Amino acid sequence: MADDDTGVLRSKRNATRYQILVGIAERQPAVSQQEIADDIGVTAQAVSDYIGDLVDHGYVTKHGRGRYEVTKEGVDWLISQTDTLRSFLDHVTEDVIGQVDVETAIASTDIAEGETVTLTMREGALHAMAGDTGSATAVAVTDAEADTDVGVTNFEGVVDYDLGTVTVVSLPRVQDGGSAVADPDRIAALAADHDIVA
Repeated sequence: MADDDTGVLRSKRNATRYQILVGIAERQPAVSQQEIADDIGVTAQAVSDYIGDLVDHGYVTKHGRGRYEVTKEGVDWLISQTDTLRSFLDHVTEDVIGQVDVETAIASTDIAEGETVTLTMREGALHAMAGDTGSATAVAVTDAEADTDVGVTNFEGVVDYDLGTVTVVSLPRVQDGGSAVADPDRIAALAADHDIVA
């Protein structure tokens, strides 16, 4: 297929091909185009057009009216697309959602893994203290000594904090000269007006 290299997450056409090919594989050899259409939310005519395309490209073999079989090439394409989807799901589950589930705080006291901690915000940093005396609590996922970082999860409540202001300085892209063309006097003046610079 012309856009085989475009994964099912980047091409609606390939996403639909993928769903139809899975539908054929589930039902083969007796395939109802209407059932597949109902399952994936397209018309039976669209399924028919896609199946014709899959046959033309060697991913499906037609054995008469309503009888189709996924070829080795079709199975290989399904496997490659499934691997791509699995990699993306692993990234979302582990790297994105996993990062949301566990935050880093500075331990104000010694903390044991599994202990309930009170969360506070001080000078722009999240702090955790052993015990559940505050308006926001969490559970430590690591051991920590005072003044070291600790992982926390299972948040409850709202962290009390004082509103402040943030100034963001956008540096030119490296193609446009990067930090070498930034105005150091302006950056120094902006930094002087702030207690915390990151």
